[in-house]
Amino acid sequence: MTVEPLRLVFDVTVVVVIGYFVVANGFWTALFVAAAWQMVQHRRSSAADDTRWLLGSSVLPQVSILVPAHNEAATVGESVRALLTLEYPNLQVVLVNDGSTDGTLQTLVDHFELQPIYPIYRHVVATAAVRALYRSRLYPGLVVVDKENGGKADSLNAGLNLATGALVCAIDADTLIEHDALLQIVQPFLAADDVVASGGTIRVVNGSRVHAGRVIVPRAPRQLIAGLQAVEYLRSFLFGRLGWNRLGGNLIVSGAFGLFKRDALRAIGGYQVDSIGEDMELVVRLRRAGIERGEASRVVFVPEPVAWTEVPVSLRVLGRQRDRWQRGLVDVLWRHQRLAFNRRYGAVGLVVIPYFVLVELLGPVIEGLGVAGLVVGLALQAVDLRFALLFVLAVYGWGLLFTIGALLLDELTSRRYESLADRVLLVCWALIEPFGYRQLTVVWQLRGMVRAARGHTDWGEMTRGGFSAGRNKVRS
Repeated sequence: MTVEPLRLVFDVTVVVVIGYFVVANGFWTALFVAAAWQMVQHRRSSAADDTRWLLGSSVLPQVSILVPAHNEAATVGESVRALLTLEYPNLQVVLVNDGSTDGTLQTLVDHFELQPIYPIYRHVVATAAVRALYRSRLYPGLVVVDKENGGKADSLNAGLNLATGALVCAIDADTLIEHDALLQIVQPFLAADDVVASGGTIRVVNGSRVHAGRVIVPRAPRQLIAGLQAVEYLRSFLFGRLGWNRLGGNLIVSGAFGLFKRDALRAIGGYQVDSIGEDMELVVRLRRAGIERGEASRVVFVPEPVAWTEVPVSLRVLGRQRDRWQRGLVDVLWRHQRLAFNRRYGAVGLVVIPYFVLVELLGPVIEGLGVAGLVVGLALQAVDLRFALLFVLAVYGWGLLFTIGALLLDELTSRRYESLADRVLLVCWALIEPFGYRQLTVVWQLRGMVRAARGHTDWGEMTRGGFSAGRNKVRS
């Protein structure tokens, strides 16, 4: 290829990249402004309300916590005990042992004195074969389902069949929920009838002090990879998902901690077991079904209820996770492609889905083109070096503004990190996140898109350090 065609390709790339920068940052600016306004409103209502009165209230619906567990023997006893002591007066815990081979079931039998039961229940959603059902002699609200291995979505469907609560809370087996989180996350359902799901903030637990399934001393991660993710999570939740409350509603409720109307989930057939992005797919299907039927379909993000999760500390495991997340996004948007730019679905079709297509799905492609175009442009002397530096600084500065804004929202509201050292450390992670880490994330996302096109649906192994692993967390 001669120089002139290369220049033409470069010129087109420049236009596409700058156009993407304008569109993406327009979306992010709108989200940030909406998130700040929503946070102000939330803090005003929170200052007037005290959730403790709900503990004795007769209006609280029963909540069934669905806990899928596969080979969690090392932490399952501590995790379940922490769930059973949550501040919520009408609670059922349904743990689903998904074909574990490491003694998870025996650990539960030993810790909670499980005994076999033979209840009659409706198999509303099809699942892998259930081998046995147990109830705890010590905690009547604890039910354990032992079933053949079918994956996380299949396990949640099995729990959904057994759940008796009007609301179901889906979590991961290693999620640590703060003691009053259920009282916080249930409030949207008490305030309005059109809410079908609510989600809370997920924070990074790596580096914090954990005891008996509770985070007793929150600390910013000291390890580089975990620290960068801590900043990323805060930005994603505190201005990303919070902002969507005002701009068309959320399409994502984290699989680590989300609350749903049980009957709404059963009506749409529960989780799709063949979807690699089953969390997002469920929410999109909930909203789509509600709009098509003219029924309730609002999904609300509430910043105050907090759950903590362990994040990967190796680039290899983190890369597999981000690869899978991007494949999940491709899967969901392909399944529900008819929503995009469809006026029938209101803000979901005209604003929310287009954002996920243009920014979340195509963003890594455009960013990759931008880096490649910059290199080619400099090599061909087709771009002024000063212009290139100014553009890079603009991209860096605008992104940093959003991240620091999210940290400020956190500081002005929840203030989970008490020490000045933790706050300074988070700012340091925010300053270096765009260099290297951001580019790696783009590479992993591009790999995920290629693998999605090739039909890969595997999850990949997600190794964890565990709550007692000193290199990740300190247990008191």
